[in-house]
Formats: sequence, structure tokens, C-alpha cells
Amino acid sequence: MLDTLEGADAGALTAKAQQHLGASAPPPPSAAAVAAAPAAASASPATLARIKGLLAEQPVMLFMKGVPEAPRCGFSRRVVESLRAAGVAFGSFDILSDEGVRQGLKEVANWPTYPQLFVRGELLGGCDIITEMASAGELRATVDEMLAAAAAAPAPAPAADLQARVKALVHSHDVMLFMKGEPEAPRCGFSGQVVGALRAAGVAFGSFDILSDDGVRQGLKEYANWPTYPQLYVKGELLGGCDIVMEAAAGGELRTTVDEMLHRMQDAS
Repeated sequence: MLDTLEGADAGALTAKAQQHLGASAPPPPSAAAVAAAPAAASASPATLARIKGLLAEQPVMLFMKGVPEAPRCGFSRRVVESLRAAGVAFGSFDILSDEGVRQGLKEVANWPTYPQLFVRGELLGGCDIITEMASAGELRATVDEMLAAAAAAPAPAPAADLQARVKALVHSHDVMLFMKGEPEAPRCGFSGQVVGALRAAGVAFGSFDILSDDGVRQGLKEYANWPTYPQLYVKGELLGGCDIVMEAAAGGELRTTVDEMLHRMQDAS
């Protein structure tokens, strides 16, 4: 083993590959750069319609390599085993059987790797997220919460009203964390990790429980072009999710990064 990488970070993966191949490795892009990058070529309307139909086939839907009885990659096998161990019933689709769906779903989900697990059409995550939830004993509870939230969701607000509300929430504090649960009682391990990192770094922050409002939960994904939670914002700009925040904290750079963003935004205004 030469190196390891946790999470879906295409820039870091490229840098590591080039490093071990002897090429000059460019620095991995920031979350803001990833969000601002131009989108890949759009999938055809027929492919998007097919993906929409597949997402609606089962309340819990796994897009994997192979089938549950015969996974064709180790990551898919690990997710299947985690779901079965947690007692989660799920449908599946072999992305190796349809290249259009394989490429189009990456665009729809804004997630570059497989497997991908969806609950009521919402991306829960890939292998790292699912297996970490399973290890913490949170997988079944998280799926059940998402199913219940989707069933209880009110009629969606008009898009313009929802985006205005999301924008107001993002700017409601200089540092704003959108998480599952409250800082005193996080409802997922990733949210708890980010809360702990912010407190350890001495960063004051506001928060919003995305489990309390499915409209905000879905609208913020579109607003930020970021598919998972928690999400941390500084002066309305996305800093990143759990992986990015924890990496900055591990490097002793979280407080510095937040302060630099605050100063930059202040100067820009």
C-alpha cells in the first residue's frame, strides 16, 4: 500500500495518483472551486427519465456494481453487507449494465463514485458514509428517519420562496452549520464530529436542523451544489462537509481557515 484516501475527493485522488506516478501533482481544488466548476455534459432527457423511474422503484435504492447476490466490487459488497446486517430492505440496480444510467446518475446526484445509496430519491451516500454509519449502529435509524421525513413532508413551497428562505438561513450567522439534530444532540456521527471540531477550534457558530424541514434540506443541496450533510458556511460561502472540516481540524487549520474567509468576505463587502 502506497497511500490511502477517504471520501469522494477527485482532486486529492488525482494528486495522489500523479505523485506516485512521478508527475507533478496540482493541489486539490477547494470546495468552492468544485462548486463553481462547469457541469459535465448533460444526460439525455430519456436517460434522466429512466433514472427518475429507477429512483422511485423502491424506498431504499442501491446503485452498485453487480447485484446483491454477486457484487462486482468490494465497495458494493461492503454496502450490501451493511444494509443486510442493519435489516434494511432495499432494491438495487447494476450500473455496469447501463452506461447511460452510470454516467447520468453521477450528474443527478453530484457524486462521482459507486455504490450510491438513495432513500426516497435522496442520496444518503457512498461506501464510506454507509459503512461508517453501520459501524456506529446508526444506519437503520438514519434510513428510518429519512423515510419518515419523506412521508411527513408537506407540499413543497414555490421555488423562489424556498430559495429566499435558504439564502436567509445561510446568512443568518457569520458561521452557519446545517446538520442533523442540534449541537447539544447531533443525530448523526458526521454532524457530531463537525460540532466537536468547531468547538475544539473555538469557532462560534449558528446551526439549523435539516431534519426539521425537508424543504430546506432539499433546497440547500441545490443552492450549494453539495449533496450531503452536514454543510458548513462562512459568510454565506460553503466551506465544505464533514471530510473537509475534519481535515482542516486535523491539520490545525480550521480556525485559521474560518478567520481568513471572514476577513475576505468583510473586505469584499
